[in-house]
Amino acid sequence: MKKVLSDIPRELSKSNIDLTIEKYLCYLKEVPLTIQAEDILGLLRKIKRTNLKSGPYPDVSLFEAANRIMTDLIILFGVKKLLNGAIDGITFDNYTVELGNEDNNDFDLFANDGDNLLIGEAFNVAKSFFQTKKAKSLKKMRGDKAPNKKLLLIYNADAVEKYYKPKLDSNEYHLAVQLHLPQER
Repeated sequence: MKKVLSDIPRELSKSNIDLTIEKYLCYLKEVPLTIQAEDILGLLRKIKRTNLKSGPYPDVSLFEAANRIMTDLIILFGVKKLLNGAIDGITFDNYTVELGNEDNNDFDLFANDGDNLLIGEAFNVAKSFFQTKKAKSLKKMRGDKAPNKKLLLIYNADAVEKYYKPKLDSNEYHLAVQLHLPQER
């Protein structure tokens, strides 16, 4: 079985982040923008049950692919922001990430410079699910008791109000990512 997104690196740095995002966006161009059905039940079945057969996740339905793609984009654009100095105190040269529903590491994001360890979780959710997802992710990360550990949540900016200020422990960080994709199709 071919590894999904095998040409997309999981080790991200300033030298490869832009090309990695560009490659990923090329996969998105393969996703069909029109779905037709005879009625609403037929449409819902296609969205939930019919494999896409194209794009970054060709072997899953549009519904499942959408969840994976939206989180992948948060991870990729979030790492780009980190590499460009978005958060004081998080200045790693390389980040290891998981895309889709990979489960090779304990967390979606990992970095280590020999002195400090960063673990992170990423998600893209509706406002109504943000607090639940945030709590679940923080609980998971707080369970890892490594010394010199920093915890990072990366999420879609539209999941929270513009004035949102999370209550953070001294080793915790949040990064809200606003997605704006190129309009070229």
